[in-house]
Amino acid sequence: MKISTSLPLAFSLVAAVGAFAPAQSFTRSPSTSSLSATIEGRQISEGGMLKPTNNFILVKVAEIQDKTDSGILLTGSAKIQKTEGEVIAVGPGKTHPESGKIVPMPVDEGEGVVYGEYDGIEIEYNGDRHTLIRDDNVLVKFTGDTLTKDSVEATGDNVLVQVETKDEETSGGLVIAKSKNDNSRPSTGTVVSVGPGKMASDGTLMPMTVAVGDRVKFTDFAGNEVQIGEDEFSVVKMADVLAKF
Repeated sequence: MKISTSLPLAFSLVAAVGAFAPAQSFTRSPSTSSLSATIEGRQISEGGMLKPTNNFILVKVAEIQDKTDSGILLTGSAKIQKTEGEVIAVGPGKTHPESGKIVPMPVDEGEGVVYGEYDGIEIEYNGDRHTLIRDDNVLVKFTGDTLTKDSVEATGDNVLVQVETKDEETSGGLVIAKSKNDNSRPSTGTVVSVGPGKMASDGTLMPMTVAVGDRVKFTDFAGNEVQIGEDEFSVVKMADVLAKF
């Protein structure tokens, strides 16, 4: 969905005090002078830049993937649009509804983030596709050029679980992945990363009751699926984790 600069709370235009720091995770576009900075094709006022407000995060959307990791070229609708990108700018954070304390933002400029498929408001900024997401839309963050198991980190009260998939064998000996054979989704797995927790009204972080290495059972169909390399993961809220073993 496209938006115009008239949205009151999604972002603001503020005077630029310098260029953004060099990206750590993605190749950045050539620097653009303030006179040529644009949003939705309209020039931003002299000296202006796009700065999110509240708990919004400006993300430069990753380029469409036109080939698989093994090098197979993809065409047309087969091309993969990943819901990830580079953090370009971060708002100051939202206020806690009870205490009024500022909830710290979970990401910094230059980090990579993965967000939900239907999250965010897409805009065109300086000729490139960007999206404005909220802090709680972030599923995981990562550093480096690509999302890997070693670089990924859960945020907030999220738990990243490498799910257990079971394969089924036909009478003819053909192995079929269960996820392709029916509509079920795995709901058990091993914890790979645990977020710091949700902030309570007094400003402290609520404890997370699972740790890396725990095997867990979580609510069926809870969470968001994330693919890292050839492995399948789910990002679930701590409240959706039913048991550990």
